[in-house]
Amino acid sequence: MIPIRDTIPSKNYPIVNTTLIGINIVVFFIQMSQGIELERFIYTYGLVPARFSMPYISSHFTFTQQLFSLISFMFLHGGFMHLVGNLWTLYIFGDNVEDRLGSFYYLVFYLLCGLVSGLFHLFLNFHSTIPTIGASGAIAGVMGAYFILYPHSKILTLIPIIFIPWFVEIPAVFYLGFWFIIQVFNAVFSSAMASGIAWWAHIGGFIFGIVCLKLFNVLPPTSFAGRLKSASLKKKTTPRFQFIKGSNLKQNQALYEEIHITPYEAAAGTKKTINIAWGFHNRFFNVSIPPGARDKMVLRLKGIGKVMEDGQPGDLLLKIRIQQPW
Repeated sequence: MIPIRDTIPSKNYPIVNTTLIGINIVVFFIQMSQGIELERFIYTYGLVPARFSMPYISSHFTFTQQLFSLISFMFLHGGFMHLVGNLWTLYIFGDNVEDRLGSFYYLVFYLLCGLVSGLFHLFLNFHSTIPTIGASGAIAGVMGAYFILYPHSKILTLIPIIFIPWFVEIPAVFYLGFWFIIQVFNAVFSSAMASGIAWWAHIGGFIFGIVCLKLFNVLPPTSFAGRLKSASLKKKTTPRFQFIKGSNLKQNQALYEEIHITPYEAAAGTKKTINIAWGFHNRFFNVSIPPGARDKMVLRLKGIGKVMEDGQPGDLLLKIRIQQPW
């Protein structure tokens, strides 16, 4: 299952979440530039449990290096796909959690989740000499917080069926719950030493994210956090990609659906990509909404309704709904 986006728009620009994504990308390029020194770089800045449990290994590192590795490991990645997978997940879930906690507390929350996930892995693999790297544990904490904060959200998910892309909206509780069960299953029935994946760090991060969220919910707002939240107030646009279920089919073969845009998009005009799905069949169309669009105005898109038994396609009647995305 590949998540595409969630259905809960955020009210503020995710300043910290976007910055974290940028830092991870920059560090990845620094990491890849190490050449023959890459292994030493990862061993120095990755989390190696044996560095804390075996004196003859820890003696090669300063106290500062030991402490710094508890944070730096979560900004390193094992490859391009590892980086993309982590940052895409953070992009989907992080903005909403930052929206609820505020940018300052979200940064603290993210780093704490990463730290605790690393410690969780460290104590369960106390003598391992294999470096653990990646933002997965911190992101798992963000997912745990999302699990509690947005139980009624849905995740637009791509499920590849052979060569057919199938898009479906899955309740966030089910999606994240299933993800957590998979982590537990892999942790119990596979070896992190063999797979190279710190499953227990994922589990520890997810659980800590849920527990830590309760504490952050009672923390008083700070003046700095308040100014930061006001400065990040969003948002002029709705998601570029919108999902249409394709269920409102009338007898004349026309398909009646809605597309949501903001007042800014209505005034300036915008372009959207819509996905219309019937069962396992998914079709994509680009829609141009002209400047000056009005609420409840209907766009007729000819020939992209459902194909009936006689082989003739109907039209798509797309009603424009203008609203703020929060």
